[in-house]
Amino acid sequence: MTIDDVRLTPRPHPPSQGKLYGVGLGPGAADLMTLRAARLIENASVVAYPALAGGDSFARSIAADLIAATCREIVMDVPMTVERAPAQAAYDKGAADIAAALDAGEDVICLCEGDPFFYGSFMYVFARLSDKYRVEVVPGVTSITACAASAGMPLAARNERLTVLPGPLPEDELRARIDGAESVVIMKVGRHMAKIRSVIEVLGLTDRAVYVERATLPQEVVVPLADAPEIAPYFSMILLTKGADPWL
Repeated sequence: MTIDDVRLTPRPHPPSQGKLYGVGLGPGAADLMTLRAARLIENASVVAYPALAGGDSFARSIAADLIAATCREIVMDVPMTVERAPAQAAYDKGAADIAAALDAGEDVICLCEGDPFFYGSFMYVFARLSDKYRVEVVPGVTSITACAASAGMPLAARNERLTVLPGPLPEDELRARIDGAESVVIMKVGRHMAKIRSVIEVLGLTDRAVYVERATLPQEVVVPLADAPEIAPYFSMILLTKGADPWL
């Protein structure tokens, strides 16, 4: 038996165990949730979701109208710090709370803004529980496609390559990757805005870049990068295309 056989062969699970669902909620607008996601949430007896430690949960706010009053909620208080250890501890605790519910025979709907497997918080829960419990992942509309739609900016066509880069990359690496790319999406802009703007300006690409903030929400901002604010929130993105419009 090969390693691939092991990965692709589901392990037997006790029939008494509940099932874990990682449910993508989309970029923020509640009506961009899939029908499957909505059905699972409105019928849930237990939901779990990440929240800023001591604060609100963006994931829960998207699904709020679908969560029943009788539904039990497992909150994972995740601190937004550069250090990884505090967030890992929060996911350890959240996974343990979810596992207790699954062992009691309850299905758990874990809410995740965007798509669970694309920079999604659910990946951390999945890594802790997928080898012990049945897990189903429900994909969601990604922030990338939402931002492109809001900006009216097709990102790739024909044989073009789309490069997705996280804003926290070191400046030299960010410059090299943008320079060697065709269409670029820069995520997690936030406190890295000044560095990213400088890199794009040095490459002479400012007039090819669009800034999108809080896509699909009432506070949405879509402007050329040259007009973007100096300080960007976490939920912001820069889209950049270099060549002529290939879809024409």
